[in-house]
Amino acid sequence: MPNKRCGGLQKVEIATLLDKFIVCIAPVAQLDRAWDYGSQGCRFDSCRARHFNFYREKSMNHLYFLEEALKEAEKAFLFGEVPIGAIIVKDNEIISRAFNRKEFLQDPTAHAEILAIREAALKLNSWRLNDCVLYSTVEPCVMCCGAIIQARIKTVVYGVPDRKFGGVESLYSILEDKRNNHRPEVIRLNFPPAEELLKKFFKILRTSGEVPEPGLTGPTRNRVTP
Repeated sequence: MPNKRCGGLQKVEIATLLDKFIVCIAPVAQLDRAWDYGSQGCRFDSCRARHFNFYREKSMNHLYFLEEALKEAEKAFLFGEVPIGAIIVKDNEIISRAFNRKEFLQDPTAHAEILAIREAALKLNSWRLNDCVLYSTVEPCVMCCGAIIQARIKTVVYGVPDRKFGGVESLYSILEDKRNNHRPEVIRLNFPPAEELLKKFFKILRTSGEVPEPGLTGPTRNRVTP
């Protein structure tokens, strides 16, 4: 029961306060004793507000790193690749960056997530990325989900669902399969800039009919003009 000395409190749900930032995150207790505590001179009788502040700060941190992944996606856009970017973070520091290079390398496995995992493993001199967080602008595909499990990545954060190839939730739920020996935490955030970049890319592709040509290099390689 709320403290009787503090009346007129409004019940505020976490989803209302974070609807612009969070679409899917671990359940958090509702913050129902927040208003007027300071003005009434009353103490919090629960830790819900502290939980709220913790998750708000954590979600803002995730958004910052998604914006860094978006910078990689923008590089892919300029080179005529499907604009998907990924980064890997360890101890709050970016240790690898990558963008989709499937056409450039003519390698079907050269997805942003795969390239970021390879670079991180080389930097750490270990295939085990236990304490690392992978940020991708788009939902990882089935292949990338397999690599995430193999690399023992702790957390996966992404923005845009992939209805055609998504292996996290859209087509399959590979990372949550209880038969796996490793199941990373998964967080999906509402991240409109990544979706807008994808739509812009495919709109230009449909209009111009240009497709990246294999073997060409450099910034003039079938560049998509914004």
